[in-house]
Amino acid sequence: MSDSDSLTTHFGFQQVNEDDKEKKVAEVFDSVADRYDLMNDLMSAGLHRLWKRFTIAQSGVREGARVLDIAGGTGDLSLAFSKRAGKRGMVVLTDINNAMLTRGRDRLLDKGHPVPAAQCNAECIPFKDDSFDCVSVSFGLRNMTHKDKALAEMYRVLKPGGRLLVLEFSSIWKPLAPLYDLYSFKVIPKIGQLITKDAPSYQYLAESIRMHPDQETLKGIMESVGLEKVEYFNLCFGVVALHRGYKF
Repeated sequence: MSDSDSLTTHFGFQQVNEDDKEKKVAEVFDSVADRYDLMNDLMSAGLHRLWKRFTIAQSGVREGARVLDIAGGTGDLSLAFSKRAGKRGMVVLTDINNAMLTRGRDRLLDKGHPVPAAQCNAECIPFKDDSFDCVSVSFGLRNMTHKDKALAEMYRVLKPGGRLLVLEFSSIWKPLAPLYDLYSFKVIPKIGQLITKDAPSYQYLAESIRMHPDQETLKGIMESVGLEKVEYFNLCFGVVALHRGYKF
């Protein structure tokens, strides 16, 4: 066995071979794709829509902008970006998971906003250097095996003056942590079982959030790949944080 074969990473609270994580994450999203939007509404009481709206407001995307939506899933951000960028702009929807990408592409078509869609791994983005004014990743970074490599790729494809937006679950204000843990580990898997018949996928969701870097750690990783003026905005007491950094 080579060194690369023996490398492990976390899948929720489990330790798995790096080569296996991508497959396991794919199985999660294959399972929940059809009910993904409904589950987001139920789990967050609709707040995810406000978090994404705030992200769009902080993006600086205007008419004519070129935007790359990484791990774009069912296309919420791509749709909003497309409305802002207009006919002179371009939004590209990407996701590593075919089921999610297909759902997002079809949804955008149904809403009259056809956008290019590409299935790709964020650790190896198939676009040239300095291609986009804005790159976003929403609730996808925590599922990536090598977050620093993925962020470095996002930095690479940004134009000078461009910005990266990372919307992700983060570390909640400590006094609220026990209540949040109760909701995450007891309530969410039960909702997942009721709606998708798949409690384990939502158990993984809760675990993956706890394994994700906290606000300051993620800020440091973003700075380490070259991003500047990195800042973050805590939403709902840190349940979610939006990080924003620039390429100069």
